Amino acid sequence: MMELLNVLLLEEFKLPVLFSAPEFLDFFLRFLFNFVVAYTVIRWIYYPVHKNKDYLFTYFLFNIIIFVLCYMMKNSQLQIGVAFGLFAVFSVLRYRTMNVSIMDMAYLFLVISIGVINSLSNDQVSIAEVIFANVLVVGIIYVMEKVWLVRHASSKTIVYEKIENIKPENYDKLIADLKERTGLDIHRAEIGRIDFMTDVARIKVFYFDKNEGR
Repeated sequence: MMELLNVLLLEEFKLPVLFSAPEFLDFFLRFLFNFVVAYTVIRWIYYPVHKNKDYLFTYFLFNIIIFVLCYMMKNSQLQIGVAFGLFAVFSVLRYRTMNVSIMDMAYLFLVISIGVINSLSNDQVSIAEVIFANVLVVGIIYVMEKVWLVRHASSKTIVYEKIENIKPENYDKLIADLKERTGLDIHRAEIGRIDFMTDVARIKVFYFDKNEGR
């Protein structure tokens, strides 16, 4: 019955096929595999190290959207050009309403790339190659985060009242003052919202947690 309906739609009405079991199974298995890989990277590598819940939903959303878009367009001539064109647009936007660290942007590029790899592989690329590519990427990220970068950087936002120290020329003085007052091994600071009415600024500090990785 389903095959007859497909024939009618395709030949009589010139409409797309309503349902094709092989194509649907291919889409489902690819999506499931892509989600497992993305979940491993986001939930079991990124989050335990960086402890940042703000981007968890965003990473999953970007990965899923890119995968679906690329899979639906994989038979067109656009293919990879469109996929990385989308990423270029996202890179230009760069969440202009907030500061995004280089590490967070790197993971954003990673989850987008995973979605592209798993959706655009064709008959010229074997299943073993796709699986190996994903395992290789996840393995490298895991080793770098868990083994090589043993000093895990943590972050927190503080309210700072010495407004004169937020000037670019006083950056070293700002870091030294923050280290002395907090007792944290701060190695970087990002200036957030500044309120000149009350002479305070919100500063996101990045420091090495002495209780981790040692």
